[in-house]
Amino acid sequence: MRLHPFCALHPRPDLAAEVASPPYDVVDAAEARALVLGRPDSFLRVVRSEVGLPQDTDPYAPEVYAAAAERLRAMIADEVLVRDPSPAIWVYRLDWGLQTQIGFVGCVEVDDYLSGRVKRHEHTRRDKEDDRTRHIDTVGAHTGPVFLTCRAQPSLSALQSRLTADAPTLEVTARSVRHRLWRVADPELLGVLERAMAQLDAFYIADGHHRAASAARARDLRRAAHPTAPADAGFERFLAVVFPADQLRILPYNRVVADLNGLSEDAFLERIDGPFEVSPPGSPAAPVSRHEMALYLGGKWRMLRARRHLIDEDDPIARLDVAILQDHLLAPVLGISDPRSDKRIDFVGGIRGTDELSRRVDAQGGGCAFSMTATSIEELLAVADAGLVMPPKSTWFEPKLASGLLVHPLD
Repeated sequence: MRLHPFCALHPRPDLAAEVASPPYDVVDAAEARALVLGRPDSFLRVVRSEVGLPQDTDPYAPEVYAAAAERLRAMIADEVLVRDPSPAIWVYRLDWGLQTQIGFVGCVEVDDYLSGRVKRHEHTRRDKEDDRTRHIDTVGAHTGPVFLTCRAQPSLSALQSRLTADAPTLEVTARSVRHRLWRVADPELLGVLERAMAQLDAFYIADGHHRAASAARARDLRRAAHPTAPADAGFERFLAVVFPADQLRILPYNRVVADLNGLSEDAFLERIDGPFEVSPPGSPAAPVSRHEMALYLGGKWRMLRARRHLIDEDDPIARLDVAILQDHLLAPVLGISDPRSDKRIDFVGGIRGTDELSRRVDAQGGGCAFSMTATSIEELLAVADAGLVMPPKSTWFEPKLASGLLVHPLD
């Protein structure tokens, strides 16, 4: 595989903390508006530019994308963001409690994504693709990296230690996560990294399927507008960070359902007693073993254990706990056949804890919630290697990457 050096746009080191923001897709509109208060240089003003417009503004209106482009131009003009004079790879280290992950930031060929060398495990939604495609094309930059992973490679691990020995180029601590980045432009070191990457057969999308799909669509728009552009034009590649799989942490992605599909609590429990072993009330709120899930119903937690005949360990999809829940409970019992579009189900990242699940069910006055085990990184890789697609909202990665620390201009 190839990870190309690029001329990054990044904050001045003294302003990095003012610029860094959460990713655009982990905060809602109200949270985004609250986070930019008193922070004129927050990168949320670029990736969620509606925060600078009236509250009733359609987030997909043309003026939103125009505002993002104008805000990025202003940050460059004011030298809040500066452009590197020469290409480089960046090393990105995140520390969150006892969790540490170290990746390499560079650019990946759009053609590698389209050919399947960058492997996927999720479907994308056209409306979300449309949004990010317009954003990339109007702003003229990839404003956040696609989060990729790769199988562990000893030569990459050794290189990580070598390249992070000195003081970082940029450093920010936000939301209890320490973000550090080192710029690597030395030709010898870049050659070592290139040879290590060449030993990899594939990259895998961990998070960022919509960013990658949108980068490919924006590439096509730019190609049509610039038919004589060189083969290595900026829009032929997209910004990405590659982390070894053995360093990543996946949290559960839990489910909250608005109602019991017309069933009483007793009738619901009777229906699920076939596919699942249902424990008495009073169980823990978090499952500890594969093929278990905790059910919050009627103010109490119960543990569900999938019966053995439901589990096909040879099928990379059917053996996933999120698939077992979907195929044997959500669809046949609760009538949620398409969780991507059904308004009766909501998804809650494990970072919010199980108290958030019980709070939501209690607040809505009915329904239920499911506290899941986390999908493992090996399960994710197996699905991608098989060319299959996981159920929606199967993985929640922590810690989240910061936005605004590295930007890839398309020109």
